[in-house]
Amino acid sequence: MLKGIRVIDFSNYLPGPFASQRLAELGAEVIKVEPESGDPGRHLDIKIEGTGAVFAANNRGKKSITLNLKSEEGRNTALMLISESDAVLESFRPGVMKKLGLDYEAVKKHKPNIVYCSLTGYGENEGYQYLGSHDLNYMAVSGVLAQLKDRSGRPVHPSNTIADFMGGMAASERILAALLSSKMSGQGGHHCISIAEVMASTMGNHLLIENKTGYPKGLSVLNGEVVAYSIYETKDSRFAALAALEPKFWINFCKSAGREDWIDYHLSTASADNPVFLEITEFFKSRSLKEWTEFGQRADCCLTPVLETCELQDFPLFNGILNTTQNYPLVKMHGGIESAMGGPPKLGEHNEEFLSNIAKRNIKI
Repeated sequence: MLKGIRVIDFSNYLPGPFASQRLAELGAEVIKVEPESGDPGRHLDIKIEGTGAVFAANNRGKKSITLNLKSEEGRNTALMLISESDAVLESFRPGVMKKLGLDYEAVKKHKPNIVYCSLTGYGENEGYQYLGSHDLNYMAVSGVLAQLKDRSGRPVHPSNTIADFMGGMAASERILAALLSSKMSGQGGHHCISIAEVMASTMGNHLLIENKTGYPKGLSVLNGEVVAYSIYETKDSRFAALAALEPKFWINFCKSAGREDWIDYHLSTASADNPVFLEITEFFKSRSLKEWTEFGQRADCCLTPVLETCELQDFPLFNGILNTTQNYPLVKMHGGIESAMGGPPKLGEHNEEFLSNIAKRNIKI
């Protein structure tokens, strides 16, 4: 779908690379510009064939070139590449690209209709824009982390960087919209994405409800407070997610369970003083997760297993999406668009393809 679109990606670590990988999956040519030492994500934590797992997971299907952006030669080469591209993505702290002479105002002189996206932590807020932060900070400051508490009221530390991924999605969405606008109007523009603001934008239900009622947890029927929308432990100490919010799904569950006497208790509280909740809790403990998975498929009652990472590859829903015979999963995303991109590029793997070509053509900036 994006064949013929070229994106120059100056981002590192996770949010930016995830955003540009989504564009690569849609067919864009993504040229990742790295320092000679490489994206720091290459060196993090667990290694996949010598490359950090974070880098390997979020840079598939891209091309890599190395440039010293602090040098005049590196800056000019970057501008040459940008002049023949459609979009730029960067994730440095505000002001860094300006110091390098690669900010939007500098770039648009060479490519007036360039789509330029800056993916930041706090946008252009003067009190926060220069502060270093990570996913956990964006989750915390947006109010999202406070919605993930255990029974003692302590926020639960997520094991997935939700804000990073949400920020990446927002950036790819904005770039796509800006590319469409550019094709229609002939004009580009600078788009600054704040990951903290992206996360705060998901709090609309909570804000409106708390302003109206004082209740801080959003829709009570969605936060584990009712029997029909809750997580239950199974016989084998696993967990199943029941989300029978609509009456028809709850009726399906009750009838399939042989407990039509539960139907009238659809939105009753999931608390120890509710006998029906206790009965349902014990009912779930009478069967294994495998049995409940099969039950959910038969009954059509919004019942699914809580899967562990290692189980995704064998779950029927993801057949053809996850291929663990290779180090880098083959992914089919975006409504059936198939992508069989290989692994991430080696550092500077495409220097010859692009840098020598620029030199041969003697392009001037």
